[in-house]
Amino acid sequence: MPDAEWIRKLCLSFPDATENIQWDEDLCFKVRGKLFTIVDLSQGNLAPVCLKCTPEKFDELLEVEGISQAPYVGRYKWILLANSNILPSAELEALIRQSYDLVVAKAPKKKAASKKASPKRRKK
Repeated sequence: MPDAEWIRKLCLSFPDATENIQWDEDLCFKVRGKLFTIVDLSQGNLAPVCLKCTPEKFDELLEVEGISQAPYVGRYKWILLANSNILPSAELEALIRQSYDLVVAKAPKKKAASKKASPKRRKK
């Protein structure tokens, strides 16, 4: 059964993924500073989950009882699952992976290692 800790382990397994608490009790997972999954910890272990999906999947998922357009970001194809147990584990995992992929594709690229500044030339 996917709970908050299961989601946490999955999200942190992705390259460059980080976590932090924002907006009181929301556990936010980001890649290169951009959100890809949010878990509302105030609701207990089977917490509500918010994530991004494709336009096609967005419309399909809104037909499922317990899944709605996410407040504030729904227009960007973010959904809100009333709790983490609404979908089977494999389907939730696939959606979280897809959310990560969608966000990382548009996230700023990692900065290349800075080149050492060349030594200043002395004037003669």
